[in-house]
Amino acid sequence: MDKLLFKALQTRKKLEMIYLKADNRTSYRVIRVLGIHEDRVRAYCFTRQEVRTFKKDNILSIGPVRTGRMGA
Repeated sequence: MDKLLFKALQTRKKLEMIYLKADNRTSYRVIRVLGIHEDRVRAYCFTRQEVRTFKKDNILSIGPVRTGRMGA
């Protein structure tokens, strides 16, 4: 996952992820990585339209935005 995040940071490509929220519900997000830290990712969240910080341990799935998806 770190390699994918680093590449997205360098290329400014959007990623889509499934994230486990604090209330144990999942959410779908489209993000642009702004910074990578030891246990967190700072990113612009297109869903919330603001900069957010995500815990790496709570990222259930992450990858390039697939064609035809919102935010592509």
